[in-house]
Amino acid sequence: MQIDDLSFAHPGSDLPALERISLLVPTGESVALLGPSGAGKTTLLALLDGRLRGWQGRTSVLGASLDPDRPPLRARRPDTGFVFQEFALVERSTVLRNVLNGRLGRMSPLRALMGSSTSHDLETALAALADCGIADLAERRVDSLSGGQRQRVAIARCLAQEPRLILADEPVSSLDPARAAEILTLLTGAARARGATAMFSSHQPDLARRFAQRIVGISGGRVVFDVPTSDLSEEATANLYRDTERMPGVGLRAVS
Repeated sequence: MQIDDLSFAHPGSDLPALERISLLVPTGESVALLGPSGAGKTTLLALLDGRLRGWQGRTSVLGASLDPDRPPLRARRPDTGFVFQEFALVERSTVLRNVLNGRLGRMSPLRALMGSSTSHDLETALAALADCGIADLAERRVDSLSGGQRQRVAIARCLAQEPRLILADEPVSSLDPARAAEILTLLTGAARARGATAMFSSHQPDLARRFAQRIVGISGGRVVFDVPTSDLSEEATANLYRDTERMPGVGLRAVS
């Protein structure tokens, strides 16, 4: 993944959500985007997922350039998996059905429209459930699950895509510390086992240190530091949050 001089502003906003960001992320690396709410983390992840238009700069994901005016080609979409902060599951459907939804991008348009799964789709979904430790929940409805279980379903759905890049937006913000550690262990471990690149956002420095090889600090839409985890200092972390608190308007944006 390569980002060069990337800038973006939400329609109607006078403040840039991202400003002149440049990053190079090697294949297989685990990266944490660290910063408080309003820093630009969610915006950057959404852009890398191909969901934003009208940005400036150059961005290449998995060897293919993103177009600021068009969505990625359908054939390339499943290569990038996204784990949402609010799960984005079909609440009244079963766990297995939700995970099978992760296979839709790998199906022909007609099969996807009909929801017609092959034996390979089913095997892949069941393997993802097993990897996430929730094979026994396959026939349960999602609306009967706890927050931690739902996040595991969301990760299993992502893994069922067989992605080469996994993006996760604050994947543990609603979980207690023990469950948060379990989920990040699962997420980064699954990426490592598959040789996939992982990038997750967080406002918790301790979790970023534990589960990322590299930490990118973002404040006010800009990269403040980009260091290996072992080089992250307490001073750099403190300054990241202190500087953000002083910036007028930060925390008022609709997305972080």
